[in-house]
Amino acid sequence: MKAIARHQRISSKKANLIAGLVRGQNAQNALAILKFTPKKGARLLYKVIKSAVSNAENNFKQKKDALLIKEIVVTEGPTLKRSIPISRGRMHPILKRTCHVTVTVGLAAGVQEKQTKAEQKNNEKKGAEPKMQEKPLLPKKSLKKKEPRQGGALTTKS
Repeated sequence: MKAIARHQRISSKKANLIAGLVRGQNAQNALAILKFTPKKGARLLYKVIKSAVSNAENNFKQKKDALLIKEIVVTEGPTLKRSIPISRGRMHPILKRTCHVTVTVGLAAGVQEKQTKAEQKNNEKKGAEPKMQEKPLLPKKSLKKKEPRQGGALTTKS
Protein backbone atom coordinates (compact mmCIF):
# COMPACT_ATOMS: atom_id res chain seq x y z
CA MET A 1 0.00 0.00 0.00
CA LYS A 2 1.96 2.93 -1.26
CA ALA A 3 1.86 6.18 -3.16
CA ILE A 4 4.55 7.88 -5.22
CA ALA A 5 4.91 11.55 -6.15
CA ARG A 6 7.55 12.18 -8.78
CA HIS A 7 9.24 15.37 -9.97
CA GLN A 8 8.26 17.50 -6.97
CA ARG A 9 9.81 20.98 -7.16
CA ILE A 10 11.65 20.93 -3.85
CA SER A 11 15.13 19.70 -3.01
CA SER A 12 15.35 16.23 -1.51
CA LYS A 13 17.15 17.59 1.58
CA LYS A 14 14.30 19.96 2.40
CA ALA A 15 11.62 17.31 1.81
CA ASN A 16 13.54 14.72 3.84
CA LEU A 17 13.66 17.10 6.80
CA ILE A 18 9.86 17.23 6.87
CA ALA A 19 9.59 13.47 6.26
CA GLY A 20 11.59 12.92 9.45
CA LEU A 21 8.76 14.50 11.45
CA VAL A 22 6.25 11.81 10.52
CA ARG A 23 8.27 8.62 9.92
CA GLY A 24 6.85 5.68 11.88
CA GLN A 25 3.77 7.62 13.06
CA ASN A 26 0.12 6.73 12.82
CA ALA A 27 -1.16 7.95 9.43
CA GLN A 28 -3.91 10.13 10.92
CA ASN A 29 -1.47 11.78 13.36
CA ALA A 30 1.00 12.37 10.55
CA LEU A 31 -1.64 14.13 8.45
CA ALA A 32 -2.55 16.35 11.42
CA ILE A 33 1.12 17.26 12.00
CA LEU A 34 1.73 18.06 8.34
CA LYS A 35 -1.45 20.13 8.04
CA PHE A 36 -0.10 22.65 10.54
CA THR A 37 3.59 22.60 9.58
CA PRO A 38 4.45 25.87 7.79
CA LYS A 39 6.76 24.46 5.12
CA LYS A 40 6.33 23.79 1.40
CA GLY A 41 7.49 20.18 1.87
CA ALA A 42 4.73 19.58 4.41
CA ARG A 43 2.07 20.42 1.82
CA LEU A 44 3.62 18.03 -0.71
CA LEU A 45 4.04 15.18 1.80
CA TYR A 46 0.49 15.67 3.05
CA LYS A 47 -0.85 14.93 -0.43
CA VAL A 48 1.28 11.80 -0.85
CA ILE A 49 0.39 10.35 2.56
CA LYS A 50 -3.30 11.11 2.01
CA SER A 51 -3.10 9.30 -1.34
CA ALA A 52 -1.41 6.27 0.26
CA VAL A 53 -4.12 6.11 2.94
CA SER A 54 -6.83 6.34 0.27
CA ASN A 55 -5.15 3.56 -1.72
CA ALA A 56 -5.13 1.36 1.38
CA GLU A 57 -8.81 2.08 2.05
CA ASN A 58 -10.13 1.63 -1.48
CA ASN A 59 -7.87 -1.09 -2.85
CA PHE A 60 -7.07 -3.15 0.25
CA LYS A 61 -10.16 -2.48 2.44
CA GLN A 62 -8.11 -1.21 5.40
CA LYS A 63 -9.31 1.20 8.08
CA LYS A 64 -7.74 4.66 8.35
CA ASP A 65 -7.21 4.42 12.09
CA ALA A 66 -5.19 1.20 11.91
CA LEU A 67 -2.68 2.47 9.32
CA LEU A 68 0.90 3.26 10.21
CA ILE A 69 3.54 4.94 8.06
CA LYS A 70 6.02 2.14 7.43
CA GLU A 71 8.42 4.00 5.18
CA ILE A 72 8.99 7.39 3.59
CA VAL A 73 11.73 7.57 0.99
CA VAL A 74 12.79 10.88 -0.53
CA THR A 75 15.22 10.60 -3.45
CA GLU A 76 16.68 13.10 -5.88
CA GLY A 77 14.91 13.71 -9.15
CA PRO A 78 16.24 15.41 -12.27
CA THR A 79 17.76 18.86 -11.83
CA LEU A 80 16.54 21.69 -14.05
CA LYS A 81 19.54 23.74 -15.11
CA ARG A 82 18.94 27.46 -15.62
CA SER A 83 21.28 30.43 -15.66
CA ILE A 84 21.28 34.13 -14.89
CA PRO A 85 23.34 36.64 -16.84
CA ILE A 86 25.94 38.70 -15.01
CA SER A 87 28.49 41.29 -16.04
CA ARG A 88 31.05 40.85 -18.82
CA GLY A 89 28.83 38.42 -20.73
CA ARG A 90 29.11 35.65 -18.16
CA MET A 91 26.42 33.44 -16.65
CA HIS A 92 25.82 32.07 -13.19
CA PRO A 93 24.13 28.65 -13.01
CA ILE A 94 20.89 28.13 -11.14
CA LEU A 95 20.03 24.53 -10.23
CA LYS A 96 16.32 23.90 -9.69
CA ARG A 97 16.27 20.60 -7.87
CA THR A 98 13.42 18.10 -7.83
CA CYS A 99 12.71 14.98 -5.77
CA HIS A 100 10.67 11.78 -5.79
CA VAL A 101 8.66 10.88 -2.67
CA THR A 102 7.54 7.31 -1.94
CA VAL A 103 5.27 6.62 1.05
CA THR A 104 4.44 3.09 2.21
CA VAL A 105 1.69 2.53 4.78
CA GLY A 106 0.72 -0.69 6.50
CA LEU A 107 -1.06 -2.08 9.49
CA ALA A 108 0.33 -1.54 12.95
CA ALA A 109 2.09 -4.56 14.46
CA GLY A 110 -0.72 -5.29 16.96
CA VAL A 111 -3.51 -5.18 14.40
CA GLN A 112 -4.17 -8.45 12.59
CA GLU A 113 -6.33 -8.84 9.52
CA LYS A 114 -9.41 -10.82 10.53
CA GLN A 115 -11.52 -12.74 8.08
CA THR A 116 -15.23 -12.51 8.61
CA LYS A 117 -17.23 -15.72 8.97
CA ALA A 118 -18.80 -15.16 5.56
CA GLU A 119 -15.37 -14.92 3.91
CA GLN A 120 -14.26 -18.13 5.65
CA LYS A 121 -17.37 -19.97 4.40
CA ASN A 122 -16.80 -18.69 0.86
CA ASN A 123 -13.24 -19.96 0.95
CA GLU A 124 -14.39 -23.37 2.17
CA LYS A 125 -17.08 -23.60 -0.52
CA LYS A 126 -14.63 -22.73 -3.27
CA GLY A 127 -12.42 -25.53 -2.07
CA ALA A 128 -9.56 -23.20 -1.31
CA GLU A 129 -6.71 -25.24 0.00
CA PRO A 130 -4.57 -23.92 2.80
CA LYS A 131 -1.33 -22.38 1.66
CA MET A 132 1.50 -24.86 1.32
CA GLN A 133 4.56 -24.24 3.38
CA GLU A 134 7.69 -23.72 1.41
CA LYS A 135 10.30 -26.43 1.60
CA PRO A 136 13.27 -25.47 3.69
CA LEU A 137 16.33 -24.78 1.61
CA LEU A 138 18.95 -27.47 1.87
CA PRO A 139 22.51 -26.39 2.42
CA LYS A 140 24.65 -26.47 -0.69
CA LYS A 141 27.08 -29.30 -1.01
CA SER A 142 30.43 -28.26 0.28
CA LEU A 143 33.05 -27.75 -2.34
CA LYS A 144 36.38 -29.51 -2.18
CA LYS A 145 38.35 -28.21 0.69
CA LYS A 146 41.42 -26.48 -0.52
CA GLU A 147 44.59 -27.36 1.23
CA PRO A 148 46.72 -24.49 2.39
CA ARG A 149 49.53 -23.60 0.05
CA GLN A 150 52.85 -25.08 0.81
CA GLY A 151 55.05 -22.08 0.58
CA GLY A 152 58.77 -22.59 0.58
CA ALA A 153 60.72 -21.22 3.48
CA LEU A 154 62.54 -18.05 2.80
CA THR A 155 66.23 -18.67 2.53
CA THR A 156 68.80 -16.04 2.78
CA LYS A 157 72.38 -16.29 1.71
CA SER A 158 74.75 -15.70 4.51
